[in-house]
Amino acid sequence: MDWIANPEIWSALAALLLLEIVLGVDNVIFISILASKLPENQQDKARRTGLLAAGAMRVALLLAVGWVISLKTELFEVFDLSFSGKDLILLAGGLFLIYKATKEIHSKLEGTEHHVSEKVAPTFLSVIGQVLLLDAVFSIDSVITAVGMTNYVAVMVVAVLVSVVVMLFASRSIYSFVNSHPTVKMLALSFLLLIGVTLIAEGLGQKIPKGYIYSAIAFAVLVEMLNIRVSKRKRAPEPVHLRQAIVPD
Repeated sequence: MDWIANPEIWSALAALLLLEIVLGVDNVIFISILASKLPENQQDKARRTGLLAAGAMRVALLLAVGWVISLKTELFEVFDLSFSGKDLILLAGGLFLIYKATKEIHSKLEGTEHHVSEKVAPTFLSVIGQVLLLDAVFSIDSVITAVGMTNYVAVMVVAVLVSVVVMLFASRSIYSFVNSHPTVKMLALSFLLLIGVTLIAEGLGQKIPKGYIYSAIAFAVLVEMLNIRVSKRKRAPEPVHLRQAIVPD
């Protein structure tokens, strides 16, 4: 029980928990966009299943941390650029994110999202598969980051499990908010596009501090919240006593 009095463990747990919650929010946003194309009776199930499956994948990767660390080993070099397994995964994940975000943005701008034929409509399993594919990219990066924070695998696992519980409680509100506000949904797609570009840059050896990315995202979210608040005030009806005051006799 000596770990209870170890401040290093608690500080590492707090940092890892914050990291996992940020990753969880990314997952919820991505799930919200994908699940909205499913029948309404499957959307909540897809949201919960996607989060639980993503959490299980992260725990599995933590238990196989030795293999994950080996992904940093250089595999080959092209035009003075060296590539490791991690770089290839980041490149593939970045391209996948850019493709999905661009496709969704095009669909919404062109108004084709409600004219998709049943043959190409996404299925429950395809949505979960895409969530796991994206989460594999984020998880490998977060596991390597987590190893740099602490040597205690148990602390990493606890951070993942707690973040999954938090996201399961918060995901419904995030899911409803994203899908009920078209501008927020477009903003979320722009975030995915930005993260995709960041992953490709990292895969090519150009390290972009995540603080810059998340600061830009936080600022954009703040501006959008102000826009939503202003829009609600404009739509709100005038109080009766004010309307009566301006009615001519």
